[in-house]
Amino acid sequence: LILLCPDACDAPPRFQSMRLKDPPKETYHPGDSVDYQCRPGYMRIVPPLRLSSVCQPDNTWQPLQEACTRKLCPPLGDPVNGQVNGSFQFGSVAHYSCNEGYQLIGQATLHCDLSENGVAWDVDPPHCERILCQPPGQIPNGITNSQKETYEYSEVVIYTCKPSSGPDKYSLVGEDKLICSGQNVWSSDPPECKVVKCKYPVPPDGELLSGYGTQFHYRDVVQLGCKTGFYLEGNKTVVCGANSAWEPELPRCIRVPAPPSTKPPVSTVSGPVPSTKPAVPTTTAVTPQDTLGGGVIAVIVLFVVAAIAVIVGICLYCYKKNKGKTDGV
Repeated sequence: LILLCPDACDAPPRFQSMRLKDPPKETYHPGDSVDYQCRPGYMRIVPPLRLSSVCQPDNTWQPLQEACTRKLCPPLGDPVNGQVNGSFQFGSVAHYSCNEGYQLIGQATLHCDLSENGVAWDVDPPHCERILCQPPGQIPNGITNSQKETYEYSEVVIYTCKPSSGPDKYSLVGEDKLICSGQNVWSSDPPECKVVKCKYPVPPDGELLSGYGTQFHYRDVVQLGCKTGFYLEGNKTVVCGANSAWEPELPRCIRVPAPPSTKPPVSTVSGPVPSTKPAVPTTTAVTPQDTLGGGVIAVIVLFVVAAIAVIVGICLYCYKKNKGKTDGV
């Protein structure tokens, strides 16, 4: 169209807050004008700005500013014991919250939406109510410090156990203090009052290092060790648990294995050993083989000595015989 009609403006400009009052034409020639109106959810700016534009001789539209602004939903006040945050303009969201100890009744977020010819909040504003709790349950063999019908936020109920009619006392297992932390919500379940009694914890060949006693009840803590010659396998510290069992499992005492011998090996070979220290008599262990070899050597030595004695005797005999002959001459 621009090529066919060189003296024409482009399509009228678009705006976020405004739209054409009449349907657009195919072409706009210099001197033609268009009128705008506010879009739904918008209203005229005060003081008002121009809402029309003219196709100029240079085939451009007369400059035009946004002349509309968002409408406002009815103001929202802070609820009692709460607050609201956000904008009240069309398309915005308001957020509600309550002070500690109060709960929100209703929807927490409101949207400013179109409503017929104007704008309005999509739902009614919420309100804040005090958080209340119904009494927590009663427990066998236990009592509470209060008998109120309702409890306010952060109020505390304390449990204790009654005296036992038997030989073993009642232990309170669980939390003794319950806090109202939400609408009919307590910080934990009610505790139990029951007999908790753990067996004597010392293992065989073990000993008690701390927590001495003859009876052991809920949450009693002991430390264990082992006698000389044994080592501890497991946890040194144990606690008497709610089920009358030690936690963690009781350790064991294991015998320490005998250490390897530190004596030097026995030598079977004798010989001179150079040393600067004075000689110290030593004893050498003799094996059966050594004893047998020593006897053979002794026999040989005796035989040699006897042979030498015979030879010496013969020599002396000859010597004396020759000497006698000499003296006779």
